[in-house]
Amino acid sequence: MSERTLIKNGIVLTQDPALGEMSGADILIEDDRIVSVGHGLAAADAKVIDATGDIVIPGFIDTHRHTWETSIRTSAPDYTLGAYFGAILDQFAPKYRPDDVYAANAWGALECINAGITTLVDWSHIMNTPEHADAAVKGLQDTGIRSVFAFGFPNTSIQAWWFGLDYGGSVERINGDEARRVRRQYLSDDHGLITMALATRGTNFCKPDVVRYEWELAKELGINITVHVAMDRFGYTKMQLRALKDMGLLYPNTTYIHSSHLLEDEWLMVRDSGSNVSLAPQIELQMGHGWAPAQTAEKLGIPVGLSSDVATTASSDQFTQMHAIFASERGRRHQVSWDEDLDGNLPTTDLINSRQVLRWATLDGAKVAGIADRTGSITPGKKADLVIIDGHAVNVAPVIDPVGAVVCAADVSNVDTVMVNGVILKRDGKLIGDLSGPRRNVMASRDYLVSQVPAQEGWIASLPS
Repeated sequence: MSERTLIKNGIVLTQDPALGEMSGADILIEDDRIVSVGHGLAAADAKVIDATGDIVIPGFIDTHRHTWETSIRTSAPDYTLGAYFGAILDQFAPKYRPDDVYAANAWGALECINAGITTLVDWSHIMNTPEHADAAVKGLQDTGIRSVFAFGFPNTSIQAWWFGLDYGGSVERINGDEARRVRRQYLSDDHGLITMALATRGTNFCKPDVVRYEWELAKELGINITVHVAMDRFGYTKMQLRALKDMGLLYPNTTYIHSSHLLEDEWLMVRDSGSNVSLAPQIELQMGHGWAPAQTAEKLGIPVGLSSDVATTASSDQFTQMHAIFASERGRRHQVSWDEDLDGNLPTTDLINSRQVLRWATLDGAKVAGIADRTGSITPGKKADLVIIDGHAVNVAPVIDPVGAVVCAADVSNVDTVMVNGVILKRDGKLIGDLSGPRRNVMASRDYLVSQVPAQEGWIASLPS
């Protein structure tokens, strides 16, 4: 027998252009799918959730997160990008055991659910052994989150793996046999709860033959590519798309992460190849990547997804990302206006708005993740990935513009209910299930990992478990 849930009388921000924003609306869910959205819906046998005065949105999509770093959360609050490479990837990553990857992925996925993130693109560049890969996938599976597992490369030496140098005979390319095994063993269903992508390094970070091998591996496996580009002004990240064009590797549906310093012709390459960008505005501002160029992408019609990137250095939720990109992109435009407009008249037509920001965090994020056919909007026929925001909370009420309430006022504490694939994973502000085991695992992982690297100033001497 089908299980039905009826969400009643909510402020429903569907992100579906045909349905728009609806006040006092209902959502009928049957098993894992949305059946109907409208007013006055009834279902005698349905479990009813009263959403009067609350805001219902599609689940947030985090389009790029190195989830394995959850175990070392906030270990590097003051790091620049360069310091991160040397300390996190060169010191911590080689010390990770499969158990550490499992603990981090499970705890990081639970963190996502708690924050209303129903889909996570796990950029997993910790494939040090086959057991590491198995542990990463299992960590996601055990939480019930929708995810895209982006299979990456080992992190055993920053020089060997990121800059194309030969250190100690390391095999530089992604392990194709392992990627094939993971695809075959776990992720063969492209419409399953967990699907697969390939997390590659790309031109300038690898030798050309390695780049070609990894792009062709993704094509063979029938999965999308996700790659960091233009993430700083230093030489390795410059003109990477020009190099891909020269190699004939501008594949469609590729996600270009950060993209802070793409050149004008490279932006056209992203658009014309049918690709997209994932921006991590808080990290990009804080660690010195550059600005998060959402406005540039939006003008070109390029889908924009938001990303939390690394838990080592900033909070990992979409409220933080929405705040950061809304402020920074408007701030940049204000500065241009101040510099150009001698009469003091600020043009407002070129400013991003809150509805664009919410779309990037939901529907556009689903496009970036390659799963907009099943999630990202509250549309009949799509999967029931939904979030209810408490509209009565002291930092949200009174609600006047509900999009403004979500983008500008709400935070993680206001995420009342989270549903993924029709299953309620958080209700009344609390995650479903016992957190003691996952918490114990991630604490033990932290204790082990920090014992393996030189202690940094500010780390507490005795870590409570």
